[in-house]
Amino acid sequence: MPFYEGIYYEIYGTGKPLVLTNGIMMSTKSWEWHIENLSKYFTVIVFDFLDQGKSKNLNQSLSIGDQVNAMYNLLNFLNFEKYNIVGLSYGGQVTLKLAINFPELIEKLILSNVVPKVNNFLKAIGNIWEYTTEISDGELFYTLSLPFIYGKSFYIEHLDFLESRKNFFKKSLTKEWFSSLKRLINSNQYFDVSNEISKICNPTLLIAASEDVITPFQDMLKMKEKIKNSELICVEGAGHGLFYEKMELWTSLIIGFLI
Repeated sequence: MPFYEGIYYEIYGTGKPLVLTNGIMMSTKSWEWHIENLSKYFTVIVFDFLDQGKSKNLNQSLSIGDQVNAMYNLLNFLNFEKYNIVGLSYGGQVTLKLAINFPELIEKLILSNVVPKVNNFLKAIGNIWEYTTEISDGELFYTLSLPFIYGKSFYIEHLDFLESRKNFFKKSLTKEWFSSLKRLINSNQYFDVSNEISKICNPTLLIAASEDVITPFQDMLKMKEKIKNSELICVEGAGHGLFYEKMELWTSLIIGFLI
């Protein structure tokens, strides 16, 4: 298993490097389908953030800045000249800060389902998730988090599948996982780069979803207006889990933008 300074990573395929960054509850394993398809065109790099997946468990508070530094060090270690980076949700927050501080590392930027500020509504969602970490109940966590993550259309059309996942969460989520999630939630509670994103000059694609209540289209539209060299696409009938709800469309948007 490859690690660098406590960060677990995997590399697949050939071509220009494409980095996929995890949402807050994800791990490298979450990208299996996407890796299979994207590695036909790119050298795909996936990794777990600190306190996530197989990476180092800190057992102490951390910040988005800590994640930015860890990601920066990993990319320097891998030693590609420039990277195409997909910033997804929590990973998008880290990527935004990386693009502001280290634009020379990035060739093109894709920001999916991400906003530049954690507002009071997002903090309230975070508080709900943090509450479940205290109880360490996988089934309760899944029940409370599900309606925020998936779009209404996906929720209605795939309810049997989503309900079947409850048992998996109930059996597989450990106290250690919940402790790590709590630290990840707290790491971004005061995240705000809304006054800095105008510094981003890399070609940027923003991908929004019409049913996303966590990072709404209107908020991403405001971000698009601040990032000069950017375009915005809104996918209808999907929510915050767009990358999973409409996998083929999502990956085709990335391929089309980069090639």
